Amino acid sequence: MLAPKKTKFRKFHRRLNFSYIKKKGPRNRRIIPKATLTAKTDLIFGFCGIKALEPRKLHARSIEAARRAITRYLKRSGKIWIRVFPSVSISAKPNEIRMGKGKGPHSHWAALVRPGQVLFEIDRVSLEDAKQACALGAAKLPFKTAFIQKK
Repeated sequence: MLAPKKTKFRKFHRRLNFSYIKKKGPRNRRIIPKATLTAKTDLIFGFCGIKALEPRKLHARSIEAARRAITRYLKRSGKIWIRVFPSVSISAKPNEIRMGKGKGPHSHWAALVRPGQVLFEIDRVSLEDAKQACALGAAKLPFKTAFIQKK
């Protein structure tokens, strides 16, 4: 499982959602624009890959499941790069627990994915094999993705 070796803090504050957020209240009646991604949108290592189309939290287990699906289809041939890393600690309180008594314990690690971010890259395989492997890997991810390739 992917997890950072060391972090500055055990638990993280919850971040803003990437979609449009309408603030409530008389003073905050505005819409915050959707965060635009400028980096991590192009293929760097491989000739094709998987790109995210929706903003979402991507669990470490989902990344590992997609990586296994891609690797198994390619029969360990070719080269795969994982371009996301789960560095955000997600905490969760157990069900049917009363309110209060602090934040819950650490539950799992997640990566915050924005639209347009490249998740996986593949090289040293044929285009047909890469397309099929990316389709199998994308089926393990909890949001819409697209197959991309260098021109």
